[in-house]
Amino acid sequence: MSYPYPSPSAPRPSEGSRIAAVLAHLSAPIAAVLSAGLLSLLGPLLVWLIKKDDPFARRAAAGAFNFNLTFWVLFIVSWLLIFTVIGIIVAVPLLLALFVVSAWCHIKGAIRASNNETYDYPFQLRVLS
Repeated sequence: MSYPYPSPSAPRPSEGSRIAAVLAHLSAPIAAVLSAGLLSLLGPLLVWLIKKDDPFARRAAAGAFNFNLTFWVLFIVSWLLIFTVIGIIVAVPLLLALFVVSAWCHIKGAIRASNNETYDYPFQLRVLS
């Protein structure tokens, strides 16, 4: 569920805050493509550390980080399954589904952030807040 941050009557986030939130959402898939998935946590973590005092950007970065952490665990499970004969039947469709869901959620989050709306990722191990 999304809603204007933090409520319709509250002032809109600054332009810098909005850009940082969009960057937090998009940095994970960009880093994942450039590093074969190894650095997808780095972008949201950096935004979270730099923009700690900005609630809008911080929430976006924490959500992106937590979502990517969850998907890292699922990717590791998928790769472990690939090395078993029976598990490969589950692993290949799971890897494809993880890729599609991850791309969809990051793009949706970036679009919402560009419209000054928050986005709550559907699957998260909540580590950062």
